[in-house]
Amino acid sequence: MITGELKNKVDKLWQMFWTGGLTNPLDVIEQITYLMFIRDLDDMDNTRKKDSLILRLAYTSIFAGKEHTKWSTLRDKPAETMYQLVQGEIFPFIKTLHTNNGSTYAKYMEDAIFKLPTPRLLEQVITTIDELYELVDKQPDRKDARGDLYEYMLSRLTTAGTNGQFRTPRHIIRMMVELLDLRPGDTICDPACGTSGFLVSAGEYLKENYLDEIFLDKDEKAHYNNNMFTGYDMDRTMLRIGAMNMMTHGIGNPHIIYKDSLSDQNLDNGKYTKILANPPFKGSLDYDIVATDLLKVAKTKKTELLFLALFLRMLKNGGRCASIVPDGVLFGSSKAHVAIREEIVENHRLEAIISMPSGVFKPYAGVSTAVIIFTKTGAGGTDDVWFYDMQSDGYSLDDKRNALDSSDIPDIVARFKNLAVEKDRERTQQSFLVPKDEIVNNGYDLSINKYKQSAYVEEVYPAPKDILVEINDLEREIAIGLRELEALIDG
Repeated sequence: MITGELKNKVDKLWQMFWTGGLTNPLDVIEQITYLMFIRDLDDMDNTRKKDSLILRLAYTSIFAGKEHTKWSTLRDKPAETMYQLVQGEIFPFIKTLHTNNGSTYAKYMEDAIFKLPTPRLLEQVITTIDELYELVDKQPDRKDARGDLYEYMLSRLTTAGTNGQFRTPRHIIRMMVELLDLRPGDTICDPACGTSGFLVSAGEYLKENYLDEIFLDKDEKAHYNNNMFTGYDMDRTMLRIGAMNMMTHGIGNPHIIYKDSLSDQNLDNGKYTKILANPPFKGSLDYDIVATDLLKVAKTKKTELLFLALFLRMLKNGGRCASIVPDGVLFGSSKAHVAIREEIVENHRLEAIISMPSGVFKPYAGVSTAVIIFTKTGAGGTDDVWFYDMQSDGYSLDDKRNALDSSDIPDIVARFKNLAVEKDRERTQQSFLVPKDEIVNNGYDLSINKYKQSAYVEEVYPAPKDILVEINDLEREIAIGLRELEALIDG
């Protein structure tokens, strides 16, 4: 995460919007995203122009005839002229880029709306964005610094969405990514992608662990930039932010698509090798807008159950999923709750349930959640299911979420990757294995409290006579003290 001068500059930028009248965090991020995109277009055009000269290839600038709209020209103009250009020419220009430039980012600029209210605010923001880029360029790893910059701005999104969406903490996302053991040839999807946090983290993990395998191989690099990552969402603002988030993390052209994942418009079937998600919890849909094949698995209006059925459909055989679910999914007694748990346990391979403390999502929400991990097989395979009772995620569980010295996450990752040593663990410990038969006999209940045992430590107390002796000694000491106090008062 960014610190020091860069962080202070972002805070200053945010304050500019606040005092300028834009107080909705989504509006602020959206407007910053547009302006970063406009600046990046200038950089991209200059890079392509230089490359074409080196390779002696013809290149027509996207700014041909519109050189006055380039960021490098715009920033030197008076505030009023700058404002008129951005509002009257540049925003209409970026809306038409999709026909000439088929990238994800151009696509989601099509309905961009310019909301900065005054020329002075625009001038201040453009100057500060330039200063941010200059600071980023000085960082040892420019791409990582730029990604961290955008992540920090996203951390200012503190309001939950209307469908129960809220931003998943970055360290929880990273834990889930590590648990799935991603590989270069994977096709990865988040069907409720929001700001693309899971996809970004997946990309970072792959770069850290398979840098040469991906970027020194032409086909693998093309796969990474164009086909590896897919995200769906129904909020176009989130899609724009998510697309920019991926771009700032060096992913060229991901499939960030406007789509209702649970409806018939989502035809994905057996397409992905990995799914990472934190789907909406509080949604309740009408049956007629939900894909019929999902209702066959679990006839319900609850989105948290429908998404689990969707993940099973979207995965290839052998594909794996790590998803956050509310605790109610694990022990709910309705027919639909039991049906989806039975489907995963009996017809696929349930691997793990990681119970998380309720404070993990504060200050956004105080819900109790868990991570469920399973593999699609279509032929069963559940044996022993691993349960882990996370006590700490490395941060305090109140609204302040201050960093702590210890976290269970490294232990979770290490133990999950070596389950053989878990067989001898007692149910009184933080992690243990539960055989499938026991889960079946408990009505497919997946709550850790159903299987965890409390450890009782025998307390040894003094004999009653010894306690009475101590009480009498204390009474004598009190009496002596009172007499001394009386003597002082009388004297």
